[in-house]
Amino acid sequence: GAAPPSPEWLTGTGIAIGMLDTVPPRGHFADARLSLAADGMFDLAVGTAEFGNGTTTVHRQLAAATLGTSVDLIRILQADTQLVGHDTGAFGSTGTVVAGLATTRAAEALRARICAFAAGKAADGTGCSLQADGVQIACGLVSFPALAQAAAEVNETLTASGRFDGTPRSVSFNVQAFTVAVHPRTGELRILRSVHAADAGTVINPEQCRGQIEGGVAMAIGAALYERLDIDTTGAVANPAFRHYHIPALADVPRTEVLFAETRDRIGPFGAKSMSEAPFNPVAPALANAIRDATGVRFHETPFRPDLIYRAITDAVSSRCV
Repeated sequence: GAAPPSPEWLTGTGIAIGMLDTVPPRGHFADARLSLAADGMFDLAVGTAEFGNGTTTVHRQLAAATLGTSVDLIRILQADTQLVGHDTGAFGSTGTVVAGLATTRAAEALRARICAFAAGKAADGTGCSLQADGVQIACGLVSFPALAQAAAEVNETLTASGRFDGTPRSVSFNVQAFTVAVHPRTGELRILRSVHAADAGTVINPEQCRGQIEGGVAMAIGAALYERLDIDTTGAVANPAFRHYHIPALADVPRTEVLFAETRDRIGPFGAKSMSEAPFNPVAPALANAIRDATGVRFHETPFRPDLIYRAITDAVSSRCV
């Protein structure tokens, strides 16, 4: 981490841990349907919506990995209950664990159905295996377009569904640590080092998850240090514009080192755990612990603004001098 600007700055380190459950048992459910299309692509319909954290990519990866093919062959259709059963929504850190498990189950069922049809055997699909671009059976490789055409000729639809109702729950953990410097005469706070460790189980897409964690930490730093909604005596918002409501810019956010724990969940698809807003949770308490380590003052309310830090340090010094 960086060094404090000068010896007069007070330095401290703080750490905090947060635990996140997916929504309560039976509180969230998701459906998925996967079909082999005439062009040899796989159409994946899911009820959950993409809200910016990469659920679309993850669902394509889960389907492709289960089928043993490429994500380029997965065509996804989202948030349309005309195509698939009702989904309770993209909330509660359920996009990968709940909706993702529904997708994985649909892919597993379709794989078995394709193998059974291709091999002309019982539903266990013995004697065939899915390859990247077709199905390998005893007489050779049958491409996906040829397989779809063969199914259409006998009025067979190669489609399967999957569902998960959120029971049991997946539980993930996140740890945040900061080293900070605090100026005792101004209350200014600078973050010298930021480290975040995530227990996300099997990380389906490390680049996406790393970006999600970095964004969650940045958002939480904004809530912990800058963002405050002021309400006047009439009950109206006194700072309705961003000019007076500080959302952190790039210059306000330190580089966060992201570490992934090597764990595997028994519930989530391929061992994945829920993440979503989880990185946000331990940031403010870790900052509060670091400030206390540096100054001896415990803050119980955010944001930790410089004027409040200065006043608290001054009051603490005055009380010791009395």
